[in-house]
Amino acid sequence: MITSNLLLMLITGLLAGILGSILGIGGGMIVTPILTIAMGLDIKYAIGASIIVVIATSSGATISFLRDDMLNLRVAMFLEIATTIGAVTGAALNGWIPKPVLYVLFSLLLLQSCYNMVKKLLNKPATAEQAVVQPDYLSQKLRLNSSYYDKALKQKVDYQVKNVPGGFLMMLAAGIASGLLGIGSGAFKVIAMDNIMRMPLKPSSATSNLMMGVTAAASATVYFFNGTILPNIAVPLALGVVFGATIGSRIMQHLHPKVIRIIFIPILLYLGLQMFLKGFGVNI
Repeated sequence: MITSNLLLMLITGLLAGILGSILGIGGGMIVTPILTIAMGLDIKYAIGASIIVVIATSSGATISFLRDDMLNLRVAMFLEIATTIGAVTGAALNGWIPKPVLYVLFSLLLLQSCYNMVKKLLNKPATAEQAVVQPDYLSQKLRLNSSYYDKALKQKVDYQVKNVPGGFLMMLAAGIASGLLGIGSGAFKVIAMDNIMRMPLKPSSATSNLMMGVTAAASATVYFFNGTILPNIAVPLALGVVFGATIGSRIMQHLHPKVIRIIFIPILLYLGLQMFLKGFGVNI
């Protein structure tokens, strides 16, 4: 029984690492249901384990993305300010704002973003990752514009960043959601960069991986000291995740951006519907 559970956790970690690093959303949404439903683990311990999974995903993927110059460090550090402020604000406001209202509001935001991604998928030419974007004053002042080599398209892609204040506000909202609702904000990070700031999806995903690790590391100390991180659960998961994230970061660079959107859209739809139902007291 112990051996089968150990194998299950290693495989779960591997899958979570691969998917999380490709999409930039962490592996909590894969790990938590398996730990609670398949293994009967208490939800509070599953959440503690998922925090470790996010850190492991970030660590495994970021090494590859940094080496291949895929992620945008300036954007990551700038938006991390908003996430941190939002998380602290959310924690301070906990109990003051009705959670059902927040679940519904954030679910509508996710569903709207899902709709926008579907439009991009249908309208975007197959040979181009990004239409011409006019950078704004802040993106030029902060030197947020960058480039990366797309191994699927076999070409260097120069990209501009726009609507920096909008992306900052989105990340502020994502941080508040994390602090108030105890949810991961990887999907919100990708939305902020891809839909609002108009970064290409690949560097958006890569940059989100780095940011998630920074955010989760702060939360992990709280979970560690309150005893909800169990080493016998977290360690095998983390081992699987590190290998999975390394593999996933390699796979992502060879995927066409259109394929990544096709994978990402049902994830957004699921998260949006899940949060909407939670707002009305239905857990799935």
